[in-house]
Amino acid sequence: MERKWWHNKIAYQIYPKSFLDTNGDGIGDIPGIIEKLDYLKSLGIGILWVSPVYVSPCADQGYDIADYFQIDPMFGTMEDMERLIEEAGKRDIKILMDLVVNHCSDEHEWFQRACADPEGEYGKYFYFAKKENGKLPCNWRSYFGGSVWEQVPGTEWYYFHLFHKKQPDLNWENSRLREEIYGMMNWWLEKGLGGFRVDAIINIKKPLPFKDYPADREDGLCDMGEVLNHTCGIGEFLNEMRDRTFQLYDAFAVGEVFNEKPEELNDFIGENGYFSSIFDFSQTMEGKSTKGWHENRIPTPDDYKRCCFGSQRRSEGVGFYSNVIENHDEPRGVSYYLPKAGQNDMGKKLLAAEYFLLKGIPFVYQGQELGMENMKYASIDEIDDISSRAEYEVCLKAGVSPEEALKAVNQYSRDNSRTPFQWDDSCHAGFTSGTPWLPVNPNYTEINAKKQENDPDSVLNFYRALSRLRRDPRFEDAFVYGKTEPYLEEEPGIMAYFRRWQKQDVLVAGNFGDEAKELEIPSAFAEPERILLANAPVEFKGSSLVLQPFQVAVLG
Repeated sequence: MERKWWHNKIAYQIYPKSFLDTNGDGIGDIPGIIEKLDYLKSLGIGILWVSPVYVSPCADQGYDIADYFQIDPMFGTMEDMERLIEEAGKRDIKILMDLVVNHCSDEHEWFQRACADPEGEYGKYFYFAKKENGKLPCNWRSYFGGSVWEQVPGTEWYYFHLFHKKQPDLNWENSRLREEIYGMMNWWLEKGLGGFRVDAIINIKKPLPFKDYPADREDGLCDMGEVLNHTCGIGEFLNEMRDRTFQLYDAFAVGEVFNEKPEELNDFIGENGYFSSIFDFSQTMEGKSTKGWHENRIPTPDDYKRCCFGSQRRSEGVGFYSNVIENHDEPRGVSYYLPKAGQNDMGKKLLAAEYFLLKGIPFVYQGQELGMENMKYASIDEIDDISSRAEYEVCLKAGVSPEEALKAVNQYSRDNSRTPFQWDDSCHAGFTSGTPWLPVNPNYTEINAKKQENDPDSVLNFYRALSRLRRDPRFEDAFVYGKTEPYLEEEPGIMAYFRRWQKQDVLVAGNFGDEAKELEIPSAFAEPERILLANAPVEFKGSSLVLQPFQVAVLG
């Protein structure tokens, strides 16, 4: 495998609106990111993904872009963005921006022109259709609920949107549209970006012509997962995009890809793949139902282990996954993957080590390094996220009680990860001097960066230790390029694996159970001097490793 500059990096995602507000308007901004670059450097971060800061009406929190070439004033100015790229570069941190090109905003100039003349030049940048015999072209369900077709007011025309109705899909079949996108990408790369996180990219290829698929709910609509099963030929677009943009700048590109087919993995992340990496969402998708949140099943630790090891096996010899436990679209990982008994500092460190030391590029989402947790919402009226509100209605329509529907929202809502970063125990957790756009989690007085900064046993400092270990010259090749070899895989509640590289071997072993476990390990590892990192004192009994509940040990 050709070694690339990003292989040994640790990445961090910032959701700007909730990171740090420097002007008191209650909304995080780019100067706030610049102010905290040294904090990020102390975490060993080498890649910084900044969620959208483009001009947007924010129907979907910036993922509905109205101008790809301008910074939204709520976040700052283009000069601020250029200064962020420059200041990050001084600290050996590369900036990624979100590439949102499956759709744009209905307030984008392209769409405004398209609506004025659906059969004209800009109409071909989108998908427009009229009903035939009173019927829409297909029965696909939007990711946010309801039909993918929305009527253009005052006309017989309908436009296609996979997400919010204010996010019309772009027509990638149109070569002129693709040229516009590549030009925009290269404009940003010329500014010194390290690359892009590529949003919802699997959706740019539609199975055309539009047609119905079997309905899976009483609404008569079909889930997009089924539709994507019938899609083929996306490589035509992704190969072209890679060759015309990323490859020219040796840029890092990580794709948000949920539905790649097993035989396509090499196409996505192989030696000449479309992307440098794609996110591993196998754990995220585990237990999810197409019928709604009320039908979801929360993964067990053994589910989590099985998903992780399955991904490691699939990617071995192919390329690099990007490993996550949470992001801006998911609830907090420690509130989701950990049993109730393990939702504490011990469990948070266990989960951190288990995912962080797998093969692949570890992504940390803002606040994850503090062990930030889900909120507790008392009413759906407290929810900002459009997706969560739609899912709440799905639950009610399925006959679920309002109490149970709200319980599902509390478990899965994207607002859980979008609450403001908890910097300290002052008013609004030090996030803003004004009124935060989204309420701060009340537990900020106990969970905050200032409190953890100088505590050697804090979750924050455990993440720093993981970062140092992964970059330790003695073990770096093993962690970056070494094979992941599951160990004691059938042992319930135990997640253990070797990272093997030539003569470098490291053993990661963790106990997700609430009782101590004694594990037989190779005798060479059962020595105190082999302990590289642990979240509690390590005990050996002969050639056995004794793990307390929610304990993890890294031996090498």
